[in-house]
Amino acid sequence: MSAGDIRFAAISLLQTLLRVLPFPCRTGLLRIGQPGPSSPVLLTCNFRLTVERVRRALAGMDAWLLVANSRGVNVWCAATGGLLTDHDVVSVLKTSGIEDLVDHRQVILPQLAATGLQGGSIRRRTGWKVIWGPVRASSLPDFLGAGHKATPEMRRVDFPLPDRLEMAVAWAFPISLLALLGHPLWHQATWPLMGLVWALSLILFISFPLYARHLRTRGRNVGFVLFDFGQRGLLGVCWLLALLGLFGGAALMGQLTAAFALRWGLASAVVLLILGLDLSGSTPLFKSGLHEDRLLEIALDEDRCKGAAFCEQVCPKEVFEMDRARRKVTLPRAGQCVQCGACIVQCPFDALFFRSPTGAVVTPETVRRFKLNLIGSRTVSR
Repeated sequence: MSAGDIRFAAISLLQTLLRVLPFPCRTGLLRIGQPGPSSPVLLTCNFRLTVERVRRALAGMDAWLLVANSRGVNVWCAATGGLLTDHDVVSVLKTSGIEDLVDHRQVILPQLAATGLQGGSIRRRTGWKVIWGPVRASSLPDFLGAGHKATPEMRRVDFPLPDRLEMAVAWAFPISLLALLGHPLWHQATWPLMGLVWALSLILFISFPLYARHLRTRGRNVGFVLFDFGQRGLLGVCWLLALLGLFGGAALMGQLTAAFALRWGLASAVVLLILGLDLSGSTPLFKSGLHEDRLLEIALDEDRCKGAAFCEQVCPKEVFEMDRARRKVTLPRAGQCVQCGACIVQCPFDALFFRSPTGAVVTPETVRRFKLNLIGSRTVSR
């Protein structure tokens, strides 16, 4: 294993354990390989792990990498929350010196940044054409090799096992640290409690495909109430299984008492309550269960639609298909929408909008101007 591999592994581990915290790195221009005037220009956020993953994906290639200020937050969260803005992109394009180094004006932005960055606005302000790259950094070599053509798989957001393991670790580590706070009061249970946290977190995220379909009920994302986890009470089932394992093990060792059952029953319930507080929001497949935006539906004004198809390019869930004959977009999989708003932000004709269950309309202007904070309220973008 090379020094670079060790460094990458260390950064990945640290930032996965502390994923809830921002990890900024320097902004500006990075050289990948030996880039020249015709080499591609890519842009990413200044969340350090993202930068390292992009650099690793581009190893062996020649490219320019612009790092824009996202306040140390990952692309999707930063763009959606107004921490990565058009101004940040314009700033790095204008101040990095890249305009003097290349003979073209094309910049590849992460697809997931389309929730907040306006491609048309950036082009008007800088003269640079925005190309939406793939969802994952690992797809960049194939994307560049295909002449900036993305396959449906490159555009689609999923939640594979490695990502689920990362999220399990990201939840388990800070929660297990909380267990240490109770060490003076219940020191003999500290390590078993931390083990319980890790076991439940891993089981919950590894088994995600088994219950994922129950996280959406008639357009509502659920999964944040202990005994109302979908329609089947899945968190309640997880709790009962945890109790069965705990009590069964204790009985085999002759340690099952009423006090044991009370303590560990309460401890396991608290752990699962924390893990399930916003399980849908811990995945890239569903809107946060704490956000009212989860109730919105994507809608199309066909009279305004001119077939630009930017919505098809930036949608992470393949909601849209282009009707080439009519030059109109269709929404054959509208039920898969995760309410990210990328399609609305990018549509140059304001043909797309959100509609609430009461019939109220969330306009394109509102989606572009007001960004979602952590509790799901729309606030003015920076």
